[in-house]
Amino acid sequence: MLCRAVRPMDVMKHSSSFLLPKLNQPANAPAKNHALVVLNQHLPRFMPHLWAHAKLRICADGGANRIFDEMFQMTNDQDQKITRNKYIPEIIEGDMDSIRPEVKLFYSNQGSKIFDKSHNQETTDLHKCISRIHHHTPDNEKSDLSVLVTGALGGRFDHEAANINVLYVFSDMRIVLLSDDCLIRLLPKTHRHELYIESSAKGHIVDFFLLVHHQQVLQPLA
Repeated sequence: MLCRAVRPMDVMKHSSSFLLPKLNQPANAPAKNHALVVLNQHLPRFMPHLWAHAKLRICADGGANRIFDEMFQMTNDQDQKITRNKYIPEIIEGDMDSIRPEVKLFYSNQGSKIFDKSHNQETTDLHKCISRIHHHTPDNEKSDLSVLVTGALGGRFDHEAANINVLYVFSDMRIVLLSDDCLIRLLPKTHRHELYIESSAKGHIVDFFLLVHHQQVLQPLA
C-alpha cells in the first residue's frame, strides 16, 4: 500500500509587540511590519504608538473624524493644529456617509488619497480598506504583514460581527481587531501557529474559540 507524504504546515507567528514599541521583543518573534486601519469608534489609548510604527495608515470613512478630533487628547502638543498636521492618513476610503465635509477637505488638502466607494453598498468600509491592502500587497508578503484595526470591537453588534467576518474573507492575511482592552485574531487551519507574549504586559485571559464557517444558501418561501 502506498502512503502519500503529508506536507508539514507552514508556521505563522503572532506577536502583540506592536502594542509595546519601546520594549525589546524576542529575536525569533515576527518583525514589526504593520498597516493601520482606523474605524469610526473612539481611539484606543495606545493609538500614537500604533500610528508611529505603521507603514501605511488608512481611515475607513468616519475614522478620519476620530483622528481629526481625538488625537490631540493623546499627545503633548500645545496646539491642536500641530496635532492635526502631524497625523495625516495616506488613504481615506469608504462610502463617505460618516466623514464630515470639513474633515474630508482638510485631509484632501494635506495629500491624503480619498477613495469614494459610495456606489458600493455590498461590503463594509472595513472590507473595502482591507481589500485595498490585499490587492496591493504581493502574495509573498501577505503572511508577514499585520493589519491592525482600531474601533472594530464594541458599538453595534452587527458592525462587530461584520468586522469579525472580514477575518474569514481575508484569511490569508494577518488581521488583528483591537480595542482598549482586548484583541481578536484568526488562526487559520492552514498553518501551525506560534504566539509570542510579552511577559511584562500579559493580560488575564487568553481564549481560543473554534468557529465553524459553513455557507448556506437560503431559498425564499413560495
